[in-house]
This record gives sequence, C-alpha cells and structure tokens, in this order.
Amino acid sequence: MTLEAGRLAQQAGGSALIRYGDTVVLCTATASREPREGIDFFPLTVDYEERLYAVGKIPGGFIKREGRPSEKAILSARLIDRPIRPLFPKGFRNDVHVVGTVLSVDQDNPPDLAAMVGVSAALSISDIPFHSPTAAVLVGYIDGNLRVSPTLAQMEKSDLHLVVAGTKEAIMMVEAGAREVTEEVVLEAILLAHEKIKELVDFIEEFAAEAREMGLAKEKIQIDKPVLPEVIDVDFREFARTRMENAIYQIARQGLSKKERENTIKSTKDDTMEEFFQENPDLTEENGEATKACQEVLDELEKSLLRKMVLQDRIRIDGRKLDQVRPIYCQVGVLPRTHGTGLFTRGETQVMTVATLGAVSDEQILDGLGVEESKRYMHHYNFPPYSVGEARPMRGPGRREIGHGALAERALEPVLPSEEEFPYTIRLVSEVIGSNGSTSMGSVCGSTLSLMDAGVPIRGPVAGVAMGMIKEEQEVAILTDIQGVEDALGDMDFKVAGTQKGITALQMDIKTTGIDREILSSALEQANKGRIYILEKMLSAIAEPRPELSPFAPKIIRTNIDPDKIRDIIGPGGKIIKRIIEETGVEIDIEDDGRVFIAAVNSEAGDRALQIIETLTQEVEVGRIYVGRVTRVTDFGAFVEVIPGVLGVQGKEGLVHISQLAETRVEKVEDVVKYGDEILVKATGFDQQGRLKLSRKEALRERRNDRREKP
Repeated sequence: MTLEAGRLAQQAGGSALIRYGDTVVLCTATASREPREGIDFFPLTVDYEERLYAVGKIPGGFIKREGRPSEKAILSARLIDRPIRPLFPKGFRNDVHVVGTVLSVDQDNPPDLAAMVGVSAALSISDIPFHSPTAAVLVGYIDGNLRVSPTLAQMEKSDLHLVVAGTKEAIMMVEAGAREVTEEVVLEAILLAHEKIKELVDFIEEFAAEAREMGLAKEKIQIDKPVLPEVIDVDFREFARTRMENAIYQIARQGLSKKERENTIKSTKDDTMEEFFQENPDLTEENGEATKACQEVLDELEKSLLRKMVLQDRIRIDGRKLDQVRPIYCQVGVLPRTHGTGLFTRGETQVMTVATLGAVSDEQILDGLGVEESKRYMHHYNFPPYSVGEARPMRGPGRREIGHGALAERALEPVLPSEEEFPYTIRLVSEVIGSNGSTSMGSVCGSTLSLMDAGVPIRGPVAGVAMGMIKEEQEVAILTDIQGVEDALGDMDFKVAGTQKGITALQMDIKTTGIDREILSSALEQANKGRIYILEKMLSAIAEPRPELSPFAPKIIRTNIDPDKIRDIIGPGGKIIKRIIEETGVEIDIEDDGRVFIAAVNSEAGDRALQIIETLTQEVEVGRIYVGRVTRVTDFGAFVEVIPGVLGVQGKEGLVHISQLAETRVEKVEDVVKYGDEILVKATGFDQQGRLKLSRKEALRERRNDRREKP
C-alpha cells in the first residue's frame, strides 16, 4: 500500500492518492470557508465515485457514461462516512465534502477499503479539523482460520466477510456478513482487525508527518466555539434539571408511548423556558438567541438524565429492564394475491415484508466494478414519512434506506436455497409502516416470515435485534431492542441478525473509547439471548416453510441440455423459441452452459414446453428400438421418422433399406410398408454423410429373441 500527496487534486482542501496492489483511488476532502448558519448538525457529505474505465468497461445503455451512483457505491460511501463522522469537532458547522474516485481496480484489493484509508490520509493533511486518523481492514474466516486481507478467491470460501474501521484507541465501525458463525469467532475477528488497524494508522501518521515537513499539509481551520451566557449555562441549567428529571422518571413509570413521551417532554421544556423567562425579564429582549441557548441546554439535560437513569437506576425510558424485548406480534399470509407476506410488530415498530418469486430473467443485472454480473436475491426497504407521523414529499430511496435494505439482504442470504435447489429469482420488499427504532432488524424478521409464507425452503429462520450501550467511566449498561431515543443517546449501537446456530449479519457503530473485549463479549452474548427469544415468537406464527408455493407464483421447471443443442431450441432468428413461448405462454431462459429454465403460470403449460424442448434436443441412440412412422416410400426403401417433429420443425428420420425391411427377400417396398404405417425399427448407425440408418429386420429379430428369453 502506498500513499501519495502533492501531485493530484492540489486545489482540494486535502488529497491523497492511495495505491493498494493495482487498485488506485483518489481521495479528497474539502471544506467551505465559513460555517453554515442556522443549522444544528454537522453538514458532511461523502461520495464514492465508481469509474468503469477502472476495470476496462464502457457503461451500458444509450448514454454510455456513468449516471447515478450504484447501490454498491452508496454502500461504500456509507462505509467511509460512518467511522469518520464522530471524529470531527463538536460544533463544527462548515460544509465538508469527501470524495473517493476509483481510478483502477485489482479485484483482490477492494477499492472501498482503499478509499477508507485514503480518505483518512486526505483529512489528516487537509485544513479540516479531524481528531485522529482512521483505517479499515477486511477479515475472512477460511477453513477455521481468521485471515486479514484475503484474496477474492479466498473470500469465496470464507464463512465471514467482516470490515472493521477504527483509530489507534478505538474500534469505530464494524460491518459483517457471515454464514452462521459464532459470537466467539466474530469477537476474535474484530480484535484481530483492530491490531492491524493500529499498524495502518501508524502508516497514515508517518505519511502526514512527512507531508507537513514537505509543506504539503495545510493549517487547520480554527473553530470559534460558542459560549453560553452564564445565566443560561448555570442558572437555567439548575432551574431546569429538577423539572426535566421529574418528567423523565414519570414517563418511565407510566410506560408512555413514543408520541405521548415526545409531547410530555416538549410541554415540559416549553413550560420550563416560559417560567424562567418570566423570572428573568432581562432575557426577553434577546429572546431568539436565549430561546436557542435554552433549548440546547434542555436537550443536553434530557440526554444526560436518560443516561443517568439507565446507568444508575437500570431503568429505561419506557420502563423496561435493560435486557427486555418489547411485545412482539407476528402474522403471515396478510395479503391475498402476493406470493408471501410477513407482518412483524415489535412495540411501536411495524414492518410488513412481501416476497415475490420470479423467473431467471428477473435477476438484477449489475453494471459495476465487481466480478458479479447479476444477483437473484434482492431486498428493498421503504421508509415512508407516515411511519414516524411526518408529512413530507416521498422521493426515491435515500442512502439510509439503501443501507438498511442491504443489511437485511445480507442477513438472509446465507439461509437461502441454491439456484439448483430453488431456481427462482427472489425479491423482498419491506414496508416500514410504523417506526420507533430497530426497523432494519424488523425487516429481517419480516423477511423470514414472508419467505416461509411463500414456501421458500430456507435453511433456517433468521431474526435480528438492535442493541445499544451506555458507558460512563467504569459504569456500563447494555440495552436490548433499543428505541429511537435510546439510539441517539447511546455510545454504541449494534444490530445483530442470525439463526439459532450463529450470526449472519452484524453492523456496529461506536462513539466512545474504552470498549474492551469483555464489553464486546457481553454485548454479543446479550444480543444472542434477545435474538433467540425473538425467533421463538416468530416460529409461533409459522414453524416452517409452507410445503407448496403460492398458486399465484410462477411454476419453474429446470432441465439441462447439451450446449451444442441450444441453437436447436432458439432456431434461426429466434423463430423456434418464439413459437414455443407463443404456443405455451411460458418464459424460457437458456444459460450458456445448457441450463434451461421454464417459468409457467401453471404446470400444464410448463410440461408442454418441456416436452417440446426435449423433443427438439433429443438425439437418436444407436442400438435403441423405436416405434417410427413411415414418411416416404421409395424403390430402395422407406424413410421412417423415429422422433416426431414439433412446431413445424422436422423430426429425426432415417432410411430403412429394402434389404432391412424383413428377414425374407422383399421385391417391392409397398408389399411390407405403406406411407403412414407405424413400424418397429432399430437405429443401427450413421452413414459417411451422417444420415441415420434403420433396420426393421433387426428390430423384429431382437424382439423375438427377447420373448424367447422370458420364462
């Protein structure tokens, strides 16, 4: 791995060219000169730009240039974003734009991992304040051994695909897909990855130090941290603390719903500010600034009091115990005409997932930098505004929706049947119809229910649970099945999906240091208990996949033919295959290796199409006896069709020479057979021109001998 600065993108705030094998990524980081006014969040944008010239491809389609980022590019941008976002200074409001442009790709060295390291290097030498360099590594689990930075061929055999990012001091992010591996394996992989990350961070720090010596690093932007007036920071904070504490503990005792809790907190904040302003009339002149400052104090108090309640009193905002899962309700077969439906409700979070089965032609075509050309399993996640009681326009899926959909897709992938077992394209759509945290894991559970309802023979049901953690010095609390408010106030949130055997997907984001082996182990163990509990609830709704597919799902028949016979099915200009489709109403997909998939609305149509294909590709076996039909009679013999033609395509016929018509001498062919007669013939071989030779005489003799041998 090499890092370079000073040659490319010199106008950017910071730039680094990273080379990892033959993978090359240009990483840049640029900030606006002034902070954005009137916002209370950090405006960071991360883009990951895939260029198809990096793998020697020209984009498909009419326009022939890259368009919107692919799903893979969006997921890669999220991978870069998540570990670096917590490392910018609190209160930094300048727009920051981070870009990773993929220039060359070596399939053994993933460009997204290179970009994660390159972006950290670019930020380290930029003018953007950034706490600490980060790095990322990939870990696989191959033949019972953990391996860092495995090759593409090795990853195909790996039971674990684990990406870990972090600083020297802390793990910041984990993203994993797995084939039912144990919590112990995942834990060891994370800790191994962190050791390698420390080495990479040293490498980035050496690069940044050398860049500074050469004058290639820029001075950091200075941040003016706003200082709250003492009357608000001290007096108002004390004035509000008791009122907020009473309200929060009352909410926990009463177990209020999300809306009731939000309304209670809002009214408490409004009443507190109103009382304080009445007691401090001097603040009314600068009411706008004072209100904003008071709101900031109240938000800080709410977060700190909720954390204190969990850490000291072991009570959560809805009154649950730390390891308690919200009430669960599951239902299948909700929609009458779909192929499979699963409704999963956990507390106020509600997800309905619908399964649709399709033909091979329904696979998604991938036009990206990877080696995969298509995928037969897709999961799409929709998060409409009404699910959180908001009124706003609905656009296309955002990055968050694509990320959540990919996580749930990864969770179910290891338990799906192979194409040989189940030759269907599978699409799942999760509709979030109510949200109070953990919707991505709700879509995992809904996916399992819908697949089982659709009759897909999955290897085992998968459930998911969202976990949280709050840490203050030595005090640690791990929360099972977190709500939205607990996600925001915690120091770590992680989502774990899997079967009873092990983990299939994991996503972890950490915002603090000091997360040691013991804490991670406890968190994974508690997540396992929560996952098993949820699985039991799901299995009470449907214990196993339905034995039959929905009557509205297509019926798919698979057969194999000699690849040289593909042209016989397609015909000149596709004429034959079009006739088959028109006559039977099926869809036919033919692979280059000779696999043929027939998708039909009913079994009769599928069987008819299969019969036609088998007839078209059937070869005459030398030595076999056939019942054939006489198609022509000549002076020297009779032509007999042994495999009938279909759809106007001539069948397979051969010649029975006059000498092979009977065991006695035949003077005239018509004395033995006539046009249209059905006779027994034996295929005896082919002449020098490849024409089939048949014998009625040998067929009769063989049948007579067979009868003699029978007792």
